[in-house]
Amino acid sequence: MKTNKLLAAAVLAGAIGAPIAALVEELPNQTGLASLERADEWLNSPPLTAPALRGKVVLIDFWTYTCINWLRTLPYIRAWDQKYRNQGLVVIGVHAPEFAFEKDLNNVRRAVKDMRIDYPVAVDNDHVIWRAFNNEGWPALYFIDSQGRVRHHYLGEGGYEESETVFQNLLAEAGAGNVSREPVAADARGIEAAADWSDLKSPETYVGYGRAQNFTSPGGTVVDRPGVYVLPAQLHLNDWALSGDWTAKRQVAVLNKPNERIAYRFHARDLHLIMGPAAPGTSARFRVLIDRQPLGAAHGVDVDEQGDGTVAEQRVYQLIRQPQPIADPQFEIEFFDPGVEAFSFTFG
Repeated sequence: MKTNKLLAAAVLAGAIGAPIAALVEELPNQTGLASLERADEWLNSPPLTAPALRGKVVLIDFWTYTCINWLRTLPYIRAWDQKYRNQGLVVIGVHAPEFAFEKDLNNVRRAVKDMRIDYPVAVDNDHVIWRAFNNEGWPALYFIDSQGRVRHHYLGEGGYEESETVFQNLLAEAGAGNVSREPVAADARGIEAAADWSDLKSPETYVGYGRAQNFTSPGGTVVDRPGVYVLPAQLHLNDWALSGDWTAKRQVAVLNKPNERIAYRFHARDLHLIMGPAAPGTSARFRVLIDRQPLGAAHGVDVDEQGDGTVAEQRVYQLIRQPQPIADPQFEIEFFDPGVEAFSFTFG
């Protein structure tokens, strides 16, 4: 979940994973439904408008396809759409990108297909719809009644049964008959499986210098031009570093030569890296090690037991899923081909 000033206050109050009342109170009386007409593109549906949605219960889901927090909510969104669509629920995914490559419509179309999303998706590249809802992060749900009023808001992961109860009540209020009160059984597996919160001690970490933290290659960052980096003698927990020839940019680090590495000492069950080829249609081979050993049973869905994989698309790659007990291993990824862009580490 991406933080901001309102969400930061909720974190301090221990409200992560619970509805944030302050945000609900600040929602306007008139929803942002009218802003749907300003979507850049619609997928899985002709354009939807506020008048056309009148009489329907609408669930607006703000997402961006590389956000791990949103990915872990997706099994519930899919299941709700399948269960309640015929009872008057309209799920609309509003894709509001974080990284520049997420504005590429081909990337969004591929993600919609690969993630088995068949409900309507409004593409919001310039965050017009986002601003109309006064939205503050990903993932975010807005529950709109049949009269077009926002009745509930949920920011972040969790609260699934409570959320389902909200739109069950809105459907019944709108006149839907025999609304099932049994919660859905979401099929969450692979990268969509819930995080192991008890062992999650590493934060989202950006590789681009604009928001990078805990970067420990000696000499620091060479900004916007090629630089040669080395790993420090030791990485402490949540430190990371580059090795070899890279160009550090505001959002991304670009690999210039083959056989170069990134290292990170982390504490989490899962480690993901948002990355992709620098040039469309190209690919790069890589190998992941954990404490400089093959991954074995700790491999993620995008690598084999030796840690071998290929980056061919701009997306989030699950590289490590550790079995218990969770320790503080050193992750290393070595790229055998140049032309890779690395954006952000996320954990679960």
